[in-house]
Amino acid sequence: MSTIHHHHLKVEFSGGLELLFGNQRVHTLSLPAVIPDSERPSPSPSPPNLKSTSHSTSESRSTDVTYLIHYLRTHLLTDRPELFVDGDSIRPGILVLINDTDWELEGEGAYELKNGDEIVFISTLHGG
Repeated sequence: MSTIHHHHLKVEFSGGLELLFGNQRVHTLSLPAVIPDSERPSPSPSPPNLKSTSHSTSESRSTDVTYLIHYLRTHLLTDRPELFVDGDSIRPGILVLINDTDWELEGEGAYELKNGDEIVFISTLHGG
C-alpha cells in the first residue's frame, strides 16, 4: 500500500478573523495530498446534460482550497462559523491570498494545494 503524502501549509488569519480561530493568527497544518474519502465534501449537483469538469466522488481528488475551507471550519474554527463561511465557500468580504496572490487569479477553491503553500484569510469587514 502506498504511503499517504502530506502537504505542509501555513494558514494565517487577520483583520479580526483570528478571533474565530482561538485568537491564533498563524496555524501550521499538515493535510493529506489527496482528500480522504471520509472527509470529502459532497459535490454540488450539476445538471445531467453538462459534463462535470470535477472528479466524481469515486475518484481521488487532490487537496484544494475548497477542502482547506471545509477542514478549517470542521477542525479549527472555534466561534461563529457564519462570519467565515457562506455555504461551501468563504463569505463575501474576506480576501484570500495564495502565496501572496489573490485567489481569484489562482482558481479560487479549485486551486490544488502544494507543499509549502501559504494561505492568508483577511477580513475586510470591520464591525463596531
